[in-house]
Amino acid sequence: MRCKVTVKFSNSDDRNSLGFGRGIVQLLEGVEELGSINKSTNAMGMAYSKAWKIINSIEKEFGIRLIDRDGARGSCLTEEARTFIARYKEALAAADAAAQNVFRQYFE
Repeated sequence: MRCKVTVKFSNSDDRNSLGFGRGIVQLLEGVEELGSINKSTNAMGMAYSKAWKIINSIEKEFGIRLIDRDGARGSCLTEEARTFIARYKEALAAADAAAQNVFRQYFE
């Protein structure tokens, strides 16, 4: 038996909002590593149009800009996106550590 923690940030009361979680982090890290949204989506097996919908939704929901677009030259993350990803990872690590402690307390 094991404990798995999932964290999703949301800035909306809409239960259908995408929120900011593992999938968007993976997409954005791919953009950072590969230099383009297209290459990132290809690596993930995601449709390019779906990625844009997700990015636009997150930007609108959180009032931040995630991607600096440079046409045919590709894209890169904004400083806001890098900061948001770092905070997400810190929160995930803290939540995981707390959950593991609770898990050990009740299931060992």
